Amino acid sequence: MAAREACLTYSIVARDAETGELGVGIQSRAFRSGGVVPWALPGVGAVATQAFSEKSYGALGLELMRAGKTPEQALAALVAADPLASHRQVSMLAADGTAAVHTGDACIPAAGHRIGDAVTAQANCVEGPAVWESMVDAFTESNGSLQRRLFAGLEAAEAAGGDWRGRQAAAIHVVPAEGQSWDTACELRVDDHEDPLGELRRLLDLHDGYTALGEVDNSAAVARRTGLAAIDVHFAELFDAARAGELERGRALVAELVRQDERWRAYLRALADLEYLPNAAELLTEE
Repeated sequence: MAAREACLTYSIVARDAETGELGVGIQSRAFRSGGVVPWALPGVGAVATQAFSEKSYGALGLELMRAGKTPEQALAALVAADPLASHRQVSMLAADGTAAVHTGDACIPAAGHRIGDAVTAQANCVEGPAVWESMVDAFTESNGSLQRRLFAGLEAAEAAGGDWRGRQAAAIHVVPAEGQSWDTACELRVDDHEDPLGELRRLLDLHDGYTALGEVDNSAAVARRTGLAAIDVHFAELFDAARAGELERGRALVAELVRQDERWRAYLRALADLEYLPNAAELLTEE
C-alpha cells in the first residue's frame, strides 16, 4: 500500500437500525474526496478511508467482511500489511452494527475518533475533538432517513470547527440492507464547491423530491418543496392524478404535455408499457 490521495477530512459511518441501510457521510478540504473516502456494500458493511487515504482499505475491507471477518479483524489485517498505517484513518462498520476504527499516530492533528451504537465518527486535520464527538451525538439524536441523519452529523462537525483548512467537497453514500453490489439508496457527491454542505443539502432535497415522484400521494407538493424543475412538478401532478384515479385531470395534464411537444405521447406510452403510469389506458386515450 502507498499514499495515494491526501483526503484529510472528517466522516461518519453508520447503520440505520430500522431499515438496515448502511452509509457514509464526509466533508473535506480535499478535492473529490467523495470519490475516495466512502465505500459500502448492501448486507455487508461500510468503510471510510481517509487521512492519506488508501482506497484498498475500502475494497479489501468489504471483501474481508463479506468473507466473515469482523470489522476489527478486517481492519487489523489491513493495517498490519500497510507500511504507512500510521498515516491512515479508517473506519469499518459491519451490517450487524459492530465497528472498528484506526487513527494512525502520524495523522495530522487534531485527529481522533469515536465509536457509538452502530455509528462511528473520525476526523483529522480538524479544529479539535468536538468535531468527531459532535457527529455521533447529532446522529444519535436525529430522526429521518439515514442520509439525513448522516447529514446532521456533518453539519454538527462543521459547527464544531470542521477542517481547519476550509471546505471544498462533501458526499453521502447509502446502500440498502440487501441487494446487489451496485445497488444504492442515496449516492450524492459534491467535488468542488465553496459551500459543499449547502450544495449537498440542495442535492438531498432533490433526491427526496425525485424519490417521492409518483411513489407517494401528493408527490407534487414534495416536488415543489424540494425544488424540482417545473416539468418534474408537472409529472408529479400527473402521477398524483393517475394514482388517485382523477382521470379528467390526468387527461388534461397529458394534453398539456402533448401540446408542448407531440413526442411526449410516445414517452408516456413507454411509461405505460413499463407499468410506471397507473390508469394509463384511460389517461392516454386519443380523442
